[in-house]
Amino acid sequence: MTTGNSDKTKYIRNAAIIALAGNAVLTVLKIIVGTISKSGAMIGDGIDSSTDVLISIVTLFVVRIIAKPADADHPWGHGRAETVATVILSFIIFFAGAQLIVSSVTNLMSGVQHIDRSGIAIAVTLISIVGKILLAWSQFVIGKRADSVMIKANAKNMAGDVLISSSVLIGLVISALAGAAYADAIIAILIGVWVIKTAVSIFIESNLELMDGNKNREPYHIIVEAVNAVRGASNPHRARMRRIAGLWDIDLDIGVDPKCTVKEAHEIATQVEKEIKLRLDNIYDIMIHVEPHGDNAAEAYGLSEEEMNEKE
Repeated sequence: MTTGNSDKTKYIRNAAIIALAGNAVLTVLKIIVGTISKSGAMIGDGIDSSTDVLISIVTLFVVRIIAKPADADHPWGHGRAETVATVILSFIIFFAGAQLIVSSVTNLMSGVQHIDRSGIAIAVTLISIVGKILLAWSQFVIGKRADSVMIKANAKNMAGDVLISSSVLIGLVISALAGAAYADAIIAILIGVWVIKTAVSIFIESNLELMDGNKNREPYHIIVEAVNAVRGASNPHRARMRRIAGLWDIDLDIGVDPKCTVKEAHEIATQVEKEIKLRLDNIYDIMIHVEPHGDNAAEAYGLSEEEMNEKE
């Protein structure tokens, strides 16, 4: 289902508000209880949730930018702001994880204190696990409806937070039952590593879009099928596809009979465009260049029909 720009911004705004409210509550709970119980892992979990609050605030700011229509200075619109913001957020998440590792290693080397009031700490961690599951689910559903790379990245981040809180729970239980206070610090270090891994994953995915990259061959297969479905169109080549805030921007060359009139060639290209839109959702723009069939001049950019049909 194709999502309009107004619907997309509404979905993103709603996702940000839900994430902001939920994570703000969890952040306060975990940092306060973590400080009282002297649990480095819980404080680290709280710090991780605080980055989610920051992500939501940035998202609310970005949605105002991407909602702006295209203008003379930005003929492709402002959708790239979402991808740029996602890259910036990946750095914020990375440094939060790195800081957690540094502080946890320092605590471990200097001697870890025993966990106090482990009962309330365990209860808050259970609340965090349930809360993060609900938040991750809401972000995933909204991100899918909006086809937003930023919201999908946030959903992935929150799904990882469920594992983080589960690890904190294990560390607290071990510390409470076995008196092994060092387990909390070790769990905190592992959480930091996980946070960094998530940040790197988000950065790689977002950077691919910034560089106009696309590893998914399926949309290219769809283009070939669309061209082959139109009578008079052949040899799809010099195909280039890029994502702009979840929308496809497509450039494509096709071959037509050299004896076609300009009007006939234009009608064929228009029909190819319609066929692509029938098969592929979330189209921003399609630019089709018509060439006489048999013109095999070397092309500097784009994929040939053979390359588009290659398996991933």
